[in-house]
Amino acid sequence: MPNEPVKDTGCCPPFNPEPWQDKEIAWENKLFLKDHVASFLHIPLNMGKKMIKNMQLIEKANAKPEQGLMLSDEKSLWGSDIYIDVTKDVAGAKMTTISGTFLTKVFEGPFQNVGKWAEEMKDYVSAKGKTLKKLYFAYTTCPNCAKKYGKNYVVLFAQV
Repeated sequence: MPNEPVKDTGCCPPFNPEPWQDKEIAWENKLFLKDHVASFLHIPLNMGKKMIKNMQLIEKANAKPEQGLMLSDEKSLWGSDIYIDVTKDVAGAKMTTISGTFLTKVFEGPFQNVGKWAEEMKDYVSAKGKTLKKLYFAYTTCPNCAKKYGKNYVVLFAQV
């Protein structure tokens, strides 16, 4: 039935794309837990292990926000930095802040489209008369949950 609510998998919560579609967001020293994930050709190798460790630290510190957000800086083919939104400092973790203005756009489809989405985001930023400084990817669910939900949303954050 098309209007049935999406059942939570218990792993990644269902994602609502509306609050993130075509928005301009300004952050001033937004707090994040920062970690590094090893990759092979942008395919994460130890993401699950890193997420379990970091989420345990965040929950122990009672620093989990109401709506979770994790940004990925795909720095190279061999690794990316991840930034997990938190409400306060987390003991035992590297902390950082991000400031700036960001244009956001939500994409849906298989992860293999990320390169195409990045190009589309660059065009979107240019069409808004802005200059792209940095691009972050927010993967909203793990591959297993995306399969269960039938949707794989990725939000691109273009720092302008």
